[in-house]
Amino acid sequence: MYRRGTLRLYFTNRNSSCDKQKLFLFLHLKTTIDMLKDRVPYWIDLADYDIETAETLYNGGRWLYVAFMCHQAIEKTLKAYWCDTLHTDPTFIHNLIRLAEDTGLEKEMTDAQLDTIETLVPMNIQARYPEYKEQLAQMLSKEKCRTIIDETKQLQQWIKNKLSDSSKDTSKS
Repeated sequence: MYRRGTLRLYFTNRNSSCDKQKLFLFLHLKTTIDMLKDRVPYWIDLADYDIETAETLYNGGRWLYVAFMCHQAIEKTLKAYWCDTLHTDPTFIHNLIRLAEDTGLEKEMTDAQLDTIETLVPMNIQARYPEYKEQLAQMLSKEKCRTIIDETKQLQQWIKNKLSDSSKDTSKS
């Protein structure tokens, strides 16, 4: 990253404390951005695991949890994009529409991609009442879940393709 000799040389050649403050702020900002870039592969790895889990659950006929894992995969992929582009930690929300809006991706999405997001939003069943889960489960079938998985994979890949080149190098694409 930065060699100590280079910094020492910079400080000995500068007398202004203002220059030192600017350098400190620059290094702090660069370090913060680098740390957030490191979170991109973290979120992508989690999202990839979730979509693989959805496939496994699909093979086991666990339709409700297939849809939930697809929701999780897109949520985590959106959070990777958040870290990559906004250079801040993502907010603690699970609403896919809001994540897409807050990252600016919503404006670039096709109607089909927005439909996928709208399909996945109610599938965040983490803290739902049993009656709600039963209603969702009745709406899901083998065919519907196959469509959800396929559309999730397409949307996930589209978001991954939007990541900056430096983030793509460190993530499993």
